[in-house]
Formats: sequence, C-alpha cells, structure tokens
Amino acid sequence: MKTTRSMRRHAAALVAAVTVALSGTAQAQLQVDSELPEYTPVSGISGNLNSIGSDTLNNLMLMWAEGFRAIYPNVNIQIQGAGSSTAPAALIDGTAQIGPMSRPMTGAEIDRFEARYGYAPTEVRVGIDALAVFVHRDNPIAGLNLQQVDSIFSSTYRLGGRPIATWGEVGLTGDWANRPISLYGRNSVSGTYGLFKNIALGGGDFDDNRYQEQPGSSTVVQSITADRYGIGYSGIGYGTSGVRAIPVADGDSQELYEPTPENCISGDYPLARFLFVYVNKNPREPMDRLTFEFIRYINSRQGQEVVVRDGFFPLPAVVAAETVKSMQ
Repeated sequence: MKTTRSMRRHAAALVAAVTVALSGTAQAQLQVDSELPEYTPVSGISGNLNSIGSDTLNNLMLMWAEGFRAIYPNVNIQIQGAGSSTAPAALIDGTAQIGPMSRPMTGAEIDRFEARYGYAPTEVRVGIDALAVFVHRDNPIAGLNLQQVDSIFSSTYRLGGRPIATWGEVGLTGDWANRPISLYGRNSVSGTYGLFKNIALGGGDFDDNRYQEQPGSSTVVQSITADRYGIGYSGIGYGTSGVRAIPVADGDSQELYEPTPENCISGDYPLARFLFVYVNKNPREPMDRLTFEFIRYINSRQGQEVVVRDGFFPLPAVVAAETVKSMQ
C-alpha cells in the first residue's frame, strides 16, 4: 500500500505535468485554456452510447451528453453513475463504451481487461478535481491537516495521530467544544472513497462505528448540510451554500491550503486528482466514430467549459490535444 506522502507526490506529479501549458495564474482560475479547439461537427454520427461508472462524474456525463445530443440528435446516451468500481467490469463485458472513473484503474482491473482483449484500456483525462473536506457552513474551524483528518475518520491512525471524537479536540471552543463529530463519506465502490482512504487515512480503515456511508457525492453534502456537527468528503464540484470546503495541510503540517485550481496545479493541496474516462480502443484499429467524437467533444473548448460549469478545473490544451491524437 502506498503511503500518504507518496500518494501526494503522485498527485503532485500529475498536476505538475500540465503546468507547462498554463501561462499564469489567471488561466488556473476556472477559465478554459484559450488554445482549446472549438468542437466542429461531422456528418453521419448516430447510434447508442452507454456510460457506466463514477458517481462523481455523473453530473459531468449528463451535461456532456446534453451538449453532444444537441449537436447530434440521432445519438442516444445512457448514463449510470453507481461508482468508479463499476466501470472496468462494464468495459470488459461490453455493456458500456465509456467508463468514467474518479481514480486511475488498479493493476488488477487492467489485468482483467487485458486478459479479455489482449491490450490495456485507454485512459482519458477529462478534468482536475479537488477532493474537498466539507463541514457545515456554521463551523468555524480554520482547517485541518491530514493527520487530524486521519484521526477523525479512521480506526487505525496510520498518520501518527490519536483518536479525535469531538470538535474541541481540534481547537473549537464554546458550544462546539464537547460536540461529537459526525462522519459522512462514500461507499466502497466509489473511487472517491478509495482515494480518500489511501491519502487521508494512509491506506488505513474507516471507523465503522461512526462512519456513515452515503450512496453518492450529493448525499454526502446533503447530510452535512443537515448536521451542524458533521464532516465529510466529496469532489469540490458538489459543494453548496450549506457547506464549506476547508483548507487542508499535508501530514502534520500547519500550512493550510485551500482547494483552489492553482493549489491543485502546484500540488500544494494534498487531495488533488485527475478525473478520467476509460474506453476500449484496440491499438491496431481506428476507434469507432461515435465514441471518438464524444471524446473529441469532451476535450474541446465546449466540453471543458462544461467542466468549469460543474465546479471542477479544466484541462490545458496540450493534454486535450494528446488525448485526441491518441484516439485516432
């Protein structure tokens, strides 16, 4: 199992790889790269496209599907967002052409795909996300480091802390001091669950006596909105006025970083990640036209504007261009 720090370095390396395409802070501030191409329609696109996978990407998939169908009314797109772990099986079985995932495929998942097809699935980066730690909007906490997050959520304390059960144990006073901390998060089929477990818990275990699994990212946020003393995690795009995404520090550091685009790009925010879709592309054959055009749409200016509208961070043009080239 990778350590929290090595997982953070991996995430930092991923986001650092795209900084060469950014011409300054302004482009990181939820603006699409001006070099992204406009999507230009082609003739003869019709048929059925099925997507099975991440709940975190469910809204994005629905918005992309709406934009794509506006261009191609003879295309029917079906979307299921039960969790990232459902995507590999759907691609292997051929029940979906698109497998959205909020984490990379594991080695075991890739091996099962290769055993079926003789080649690896193709990974497509579609956006950048901050995995946010949310508290109720009334909560005055300034922020938490990962050691404190681990001590709140886990039963194993792999980051070197000790159990934390009340808000007073992380510095809150007055009415907050003796209030028990309620825990909300995703279930085990979620890529968000897996990433949080690996980074924030050091690969340890959740405190099953307190941890309340939720079926989707939006229900995590809804639960915290209804629980003044709750804390939970989901993709930054699911934030609402009822919750607040708090700054987070790496390890036991006290240097807090907001989940902003520039802090994700720099790697300073320790819970940054790419968002993916996976597709089945035989490297010896051209990709089917319908799936290719959908991927091209996602990586266009229009597609990345959807990423921004849904609260995530857009890709730079160089990454999008590499993706489209690899699909041809």
